[in-house]
Amino acid sequence: MKQTELNTLRTILSAKRADLARAAGKRDGIAIERTADALDETVFAVARELTTRSLELNVGLLRRVDAALGRIADGTYGTCLECEEEISQKRLNAMPWATLCITCQEHADSSRFLNAA
Repeated sequence: MKQTELNTLRTILSAKRADLARAAGKRDGIAIERTADALDETVFAVARELTTRSLELNVGLLRRVDAALGRIADGTYGTCLECEEEISQKRLNAMPWATLCITCQEHADSSRFLNAA
């Protein structure tokens, strides 16, 4: 991978990291609100659950972005963690935090699907 491409992806990852860190700090929707109306209680509980799930997803992605920045720093970025082949530039442009090449990712996804069934 060329240094200019690597610098571009580092910039994209850093910007994504800043956005995710900012979003992870917003926990306003998690507050437990009490009301006498059972329907309102249910609505608040559902909203709280959605906020919690969104926060979990953002924190997970933040970890993957941090890991990608770490791989850039140590010189292993762009190498599939499974087969150790190069991850395509097209895949990295679409998902700069990718850890697997498309072939290994498809295999991992199909294994997860089969294990879930």
